[in-house]
Amino acid sequence: MKKLLLLVFLTVPVILYSQKFENLALTPPMGWNSWNTFGVEIDEQLIMEMADILVESGMKEAGYEYIVIDDGWEALKRDSLGNLVPDPQKFPSGMKAVGDYIHSKGLKFGIHNCAGTLTCNGFPGGRGHEYQDARTYASWGVDFLKYDWCYNGTANSQETYKTMSDALSAAGRPVVFSLCEWGETKPWEWAENIGHLWRTTHDIKDCYNCQNINNLGWKYLLDIQVGLEKYAGPGHWNDPDMLEVGNKGLSLAESRAHFSLWCMLAAPLMAGNDLRKMTPEILNILTNKEVIAIDQDPLGKQGYRLIKHISKEIWVKELSNGDWAICFLNTGDEPLKLSMNWDHFGILKGEYKVRNIWEKENLGTTKQLFNSEIAPHDVALLRFSKL
Repeated sequence: MKKLLLLVFLTVPVILYSQKFENLALTPPMGWNSWNTFGVEIDEQLIMEMADILVESGMKEAGYEYIVIDDGWEALKRDSLGNLVPDPQKFPSGMKAVGDYIHSKGLKFGIHNCAGTLTCNGFPGGRGHEYQDARTYASWGVDFLKYDWCYNGTANSQETYKTMSDALSAAGRPVVFSLCEWGETKPWEWAENIGHLWRTTHDIKDCYNCQNINNLGWKYLLDIQVGLEKYAGPGHWNDPDMLEVGNKGLSLAESRAHFSLWCMLAAPLMAGNDLRKMTPEILNILTNKEVIAIDQDPLGKQGYRLIKHISKEIWVKELSNGDWAICFLNTGDEPLKLSMNWDHFGILKGEYKVRNIWEKENLGTTKQLFNSEIAPHDVALLRFSKL
């Protein structure tokens, strides 16, 4: 009988679960990433300057805590021992020194690499070096790893990302693991135990609704999120890509709407603008604490699209303490006039206080009609608090 039991045990498939670090990213991560504005044209002076401004501008106080160095920091080859090394011209002080500077500002240090043999811009990737690289990142004090998906050959995405997740765990330093797999193999269906966030789309660009594969506007990416809300929650987030707020291809209204909808999605908020050139209007968008509170709500519910009309979309998000957020998006090219009777919204049970967040205006209760005019590609964002 003992031999039979042993044989049965040996023939039962063993399911291996990744051991990502728990109790991280319980709300969507917030920070700044170098890619959207600077691409590979980065260096340590720029990164340190962005860390300074994140603190001095009030963005850190508003919740932005990660400084993420994207692709282009690496030397073109690993060293003689196979270790990743930074480009000596761009980062002469080394990555630990840069990480130490970021930490000295009360911020957290993020870095980028790739699950393939090369990064998307031809620098050394992590395939076959996962455990070695994880130890390197730990020695540098890395707190956040964005892991891309270029030059992956025939690799299985789930197995590949699990290997890196296990490597990070083995290295012992808690790291938020961001899977930048572009949504190609539906990571929302398998990545919850592997990483803390996963890309659901290809790369965003600073345009409203452009739809070239290498040039996707935020409205196009917003539409892709429909139906994914059930996969998100504390410690595991859908990521529709970084913010383009304040970049030249968006109007002020489009930046405001983009930020509002990303907060409705409980999306990670990674600013990607040049903080040195940020206007007061853009800073006010990025640091609006009432809007950020919708994104960072501890209930961790991703919002969803309730209604889609020809020139209007209505997105709703359940919040803590019985509150709700409702966002009206004008998708048309003309002003949109609204007159809303809240009795028509079945999600609102009972009477609520109503606040127009961007206008900083209390609107009474849901017993009153809501009248508004929304500019093209702009939003009205309202919070409903239970009486």
